[in-house]
Amino acid sequence: MSSSTPKRILPTIIFSQFAGTSLWFAGNAIIGELQADWALPTGAIASVTSAVMFGFIIGTFVFALFSIADRFKPSGVFFICAILGALANAAIILLPASYLLLLVCRFLTGLFLAGIYPVGMKIASDWFAGKLGKALGYLVGALVVGTAFPHLLNYYGSTLSWKFVLTGTSTLAVLGGISMLLLVGEGPHRKKGASFKPARIIEVFQKKDFRSAAFGYFGHMWELYTFWAFLPLIITFYNQSQGAALNPSLWSFIIIAGGALSCVLGGIYSVRLGSAKVAFGFLSTSGLMCLLSPLFFMLPPPFFLSLLVIWGLAVIGDSAQFSSLNAQTAPKELVGTALTIVVSIGFLLTIPSIQLLGWLADNIDTRGLLLTLAIGPVFGLLNTKNLLNR
Repeated sequence: MSSSTPKRILPTIIFSQFAGTSLWFAGNAIIGELQADWALPTGAIASVTSAVMFGFIIGTFVFALFSIADRFKPSGVFFICAILGALANAAIILLPASYLLLLVCRFLTGLFLAGIYPVGMKIASDWFAGKLGKALGYLVGALVVGTAFPHLLNYYGSTLSWKFVLTGTSTLAVLGGISMLLLVGEGPHRKKGASFKPARIIEVFQKKDFRSAAFGYFGHMWELYTFWAFLPLIITFYNQSQGAALNPSLWSFIIIAGGALSCVLGGIYSVRLGSAKVAFGFLSTSGLMCLLSPLFFMLPPPFFLSLLVIWGLAVIGDSAQFSSLNAQTAPKELVGTALTIVVSIGFLLTIPSIQLLGWLADNIDTRGLLLTLAIGPVFGLLNTKNLLNR
């Protein structure tokens, strides 16, 4: 990182990313309470998660179509989307108890998250172009803790209403947006882009290195959010089958948030080893966890939890490095748009993955549920190996 970069920049970006992305799993954290209070269907977890993802996909497509991250001040875009996302998240408290309205609010939250997560990466690339893998390691670590945070709020607020989680995450998002606007601004490496041209995106995907990095990211995304979304269900099933008493909210937070450590360490090691090798190592580990997952349920609680924690470390540790590889191999004038379109496609893949597990949860033994996630790591590894000599 440049010595001329103010020391406040990276901590502020990290906080703002954490605060904004706390909106992501706010609905998932309270789905159990809402199912009881609103009489939601049993498949609500897959639908609520997919609604956020679908909103995010539409949002990222619109951002790419109009090159918003390249043409406008990124910190201003981040601020506006953080405010609107917080309002969509909090609207669930004020609106009538309706499953349809819940899905609409989660869709809108995902829509505005498109101006938080990828735009936050764009802001980081504008400030820390020289050591982007390290900077994005911290940034994705913030995303991980933000994603896990609603589960922690739900754990400590279990004696309160589910509204506590929505109020807390919305307040955080507003603070994050204000911080990004007032304390970060535009980075020295920002290059204002032109209007979106679909032919240029096709041209970018024709580059072998960019295509390999993007396909590796797609394999990673098939696994990541589905693993996170179904953690409470997996832990609950383990409790029922083994007579254990593990708290699903607390352990979901620990397993997801623990991934922040691997993001940071991955970013540090990427400076010496390169992003491709770090990403390949993490993706190999999480793929192995997928294949071994049916055996987890035969283990006593300490070993069961230890393996889930290891999985939680591996499943996200490669994310920043794939984003770094995408940024490094894309044309400089299209970095924001390229990152946005890759993230959009990556999140599109989460919907069939989540829906598949939602359907399988009602049709197969839960012990074999996570085995299907291995599709992603296998596909990602086959493509990432092309980048190991970078």
